[in-house]
Amino acid sequence: MSHAIANTDNWAEVKAACEAVLPKHILDFIEANHGQAHSESQLIAILHLVQGHFGFLGQEQMHAVAQLAQIPLAKVTGVATFYHYFRLQPRGKHIINVCLGTACYVKGADKLSQRLMDELGIQFGETTKDGLFSLESTRCLGTCGLAPVIMVDDQVYGPVSPAEASLIVDKYLKKEKGAKAEAAKA
Repeated sequence: MSHAIANTDNWAEVKAACEAVLPKHILDFIEANHGQAHSESQLIAILHLVQGHFGFLGQEQMHAVAQLAQIPLAKVTGVATFYHYFRLQPRGKHIINVCLGTACYVKGADKLSQRLMDELGIQFGETTKDGLFSLESTRCLGTCGLAPVIMVDDQVYGPVSPAEASLIVDKYLKKEKGAKAEAAKA
């Protein structure tokens, strides 16, 4: 965080530094709500806009929101960490959701999860170092007849064994390598 953002003795400098962090449509939304009765009630909407733009809520963005909306940073951070919808870390290009609902769990979702964690080197809620995969869990994907299932982005796979999960991950890795090779040729 820059000194200008951390120092509140000079509001013009702080405001300019914070405005440099956020895009115009978010600044406009904050400004439109500033001064309204109970403008702090728009905090969740502001955070949704920030996450929609950046893909997550970074410390710098949350600090800028706190300063510009004149809401204590502790409250902004508290709201961001309380609601499951908000992410404080960037997500991977491909989101792998493992269903841990009853039908999937009974049919081996725990073994499937462990295989994916071991192969990707991450736990639920984390993203691989290369930014390619994020691993998440869900309680039901509504495909109990295919249990156990995983969903990669919007594609549901099931029933999936741990070995098949590795093949699915490999498919996406090969696809990414092919895309990089094509981009290098261009």
